[in-house]
Amino acid sequence: MWGFARSVLDVLNKHFQELLSISITQSSLVQATTYTGYFLMAIPAGLIISRGGYRRGIVWGLLLFGLGALLFIPGERYMSFQLFLAALFLIGCGLAMLETSANPYATEMGPRETAAGRLNLGQSFNGLGCILGPVVMGAFLFSAEGSGHVAVPYTIMGAVVLLVAVCFMFIPLPAIQPGDGRVEEAESKRSPSKVFRELLTSPKFLAGFGALFFYEISEISINSLFFNYVTSEGWIPRERVPMVISFCALGLFMFARVIGSLIMSRVRSSKVLVIASLGAVVATLLVSSGLGAVSHYSLFAIYLFEAIMFPTIFALTIVEAGENVKLASSLLMMSPIGGAVGTYVMSQVAESVSISLSFLVPAVGYLVVLAYALTVASKADAPT
Repeated sequence: MWGFARSVLDVLNKHFQELLSISITQSSLVQATTYTGYFLMAIPAGLIISRGGYRRGIVWGLLLFGLGALLFIPGERYMSFQLFLAALFLIGCGLAMLETSANPYATEMGPRETAAGRLNLGQSFNGLGCILGPVVMGAFLFSAEGSGHVAVPYTIMGAVVLLVAVCFMFIPLPAIQPGDGRVEEAESKRSPSKVFRELLTSPKFLAGFGALFFYEISEISINSLFFNYVTSEGWIPRERVPMVISFCALGLFMFARVIGSLIMSRVRSSKVLVIASLGAVVATLLVSSGLGAVSHYSLFAIYLFEAIMFPTIFALTIVEAGENVKLASSLLMMSPIGGAVGTYVMSQVAESVSISLSFLVPAVGYLVVLAYALTVASKADAPT
């Protein structure tokens, strides 16, 4: 569900440019508003799940998600960009609550050594939502049958999400107690301010947060301008772009996550991250170089290499949090705000210079991830 909600943003970006006659930079508010919701809700989400458990966080996340989706009905009725942005903000708040709950829950479901592979496998399923999102939304926005009714798919999504929220109210999620079984008790009795202070003074945790922040700059900004890039030179017809995003770009993304989770059951996750980030840097630089077909197909290679980055960095960082898993997760889920920053900067470069050279912005983000991966890998290989 959250894969669907995040992937449709890239189609919405182009739709609002055409429907409301706004610039690429103005349409970047779609991402900025959604990921501001992530930023502002992440810490409250951590406090809620640290006191009430993962199930409560999931239910509250689903309720906010569903309410935001239904707000698209008045948004379309009054054709108000401000109402659309308010709806996306609520959806962002709901997604932050969901991810803050679900990601650490997945990492705690087994040995810490295989946490990265486990989270990659779990997040592979949001790839299904990512694949469906642009196809469904594109059918409503860029075809004669859909006639641009953006509220219809959001209304359906909102109803489904609220139904799932009701189901989760009655589904018991077992409490996971890592180690000796006293971790959750220890975390709940400590002052959140002390926990946050401890995390924010940990060099390993800050390095992981920084890597996630720059990863989000790269991933979200590329997704946001994908539509503009592939149509800028008539490479792909406008009506075919949602299918290309879904089955080529995001299909590769999901495939790579599944394969990555299998590889990480045999190869140390930090080493896999080094190879993936190096590949992403090279592919992004090739896109920015304007080499015709080479640049075009390098765009799809980026999705192949970046797929394992978020869950791998998240897992490598969260295991350093010890007993502070829930509050650490809330801090890490503030990192998608990097997507708002990256989309704005990349849009500015695209409008003032060229859309090809704007890919230098995500190239910088992947370079930071590569530096982080090399550091983690070198420490893992150092003799104890």
